[in-house]
Amino acid sequence: MVNIARDFFIGLSNSDLLNKSAKKFGTRFGAERFVAGTAFDAVIPTIKELNQKQTTCTMDHLGEFVTDREEAEQAKENIIHMLHQIEKENLDCHVSIKLTQLGLDIEESFCIQNVKQILEVAREYNIFINIDMEKFIHYRRTLEILKLLRENYPNIGTVIQTYLYDAEKDVNALEDVRLRIVKGAYKEDSSVAYSSKEEIDRNFLKIVKKRLLGKAFTSIATHDHRIIDEIKKFVADHNISKNNFEFQMLYGFRVDMQRQLVKEGYQFCTYIPFGEDWFGYFMRRLAERPQNLNLLVKDALYTEDNKIKKQPFIIGTAALTLLLCLGKRKKKA
Repeated sequence: MVNIARDFFIGLSNSDLLNKSAKKFGTRFGAERFVAGTAFDAVIPTIKELNQKQTTCTMDHLGEFVTDREEAEQAKENIIHMLHQIEKENLDCHVSIKLTQLGLDIEESFCIQNVKQILEVAREYNIFINIDMEKFIHYRRTLEILKLLRENYPNIGTVIQTYLYDAEKDVNALEDVRLRIVKGAYKEDSSVAYSSKEEIDRNFLKIVKKRLLGKAFTSIATHDHRIIDEIKKFVADHNISKNNFEFQMLYGFRVDMQRQLVKEGYQFCTYIPFGEDWFGYFMRRLAERPQNLNLLVKDALYTEDNKIKKQPFIIGTAALTLLLCLGKRKKKA
C-alpha cells in the first residue's frame, strides 16, 4: 500500500496541468502546513521564530525544470534578493538552490553564470549555498558543475541521495565538501537506484556513519526516529563532536521531534520551502511519507470548526482519489 501511495503522489508531482492549476489557489488545502508561504519577505517572521528556538534554516525558493531564460533569470534575482534580506535581517539561515530552476535545461553555461552571480553575493555575506539534487538525469552534471564552482567558491555544497547505487562512491570523492545526506524523493529506475526501504535505510546509515568519522560538516536529513536514535548512539560511542553535524527536517514535519533534538543539544536545521511553484514539492513529500494523507484530507476538506469546505480544491481531490484506490485494492485482496 505504501508503494502505491508513493507512486501515486510522484505521478501527481509530474503533472504539468496540476502544477499550473495549483498556482492559482496558493498554498491552501493542506499545503500551508508544509510550505511556509509564497514570498520570502512573508516568511521572515517564521525564520526569526525558529532562530529564537536555536534552530537554523535553509531556504528553498520552489521551482524546477525551467525552460524559459527570463524565468531562470527571475529565479536568480529572487534568490539574490533573499540573500540581501538574510543579511539585512541578520537571519541564521543558508540557501538551497536547484540548477534546473536556474537554467540547466536551457544551457549549461547560462546556468553556471547564474549560479556564480548568486555565489558572489553569498560569499560577500558569508552565506552557504547548497545545490539540491534533482532527478538522476541531472545527477552527473550537477556533480561536475559543483566541482567547477568549488575552484573559486568554497561556500557551496550539495546533496547526496542514498537510494542511488553510486552514492557511497560519490560521497568518498566529496570528503572535504559540506553535504546534506538524504534518502531521495524521486522515482528512479532500478538500474541506478535501490527501491526497497531496507536497502535505502541501510545505505543511508552506512554513508552517514562514514561521514561522521570524517572532518567535513554533514547535514543528516531524515524524519525516521529509528535512524536518528542509531545515529545518536553512534555519535556517543565514537565521541563525535556535535559541532561536526546537524540533523535536518522539513518544515512542518515531526515538529515535536525537532524541538526534542534541539533540547538535547544537537544542531538542528529546518528546510523551509516557499514560493508559488509548490505543488510538485508537496506531492513528493507526501510520497516520502504517505501517512500524512490523513492530515492532508482533514486540512483539505474541513475547516477548523469541522465544517466541510465549499470552495474547489486540487489536493483534496487527489487525496480522496488515492483513498478510493486503496480501498478498492483492499477489497480485492
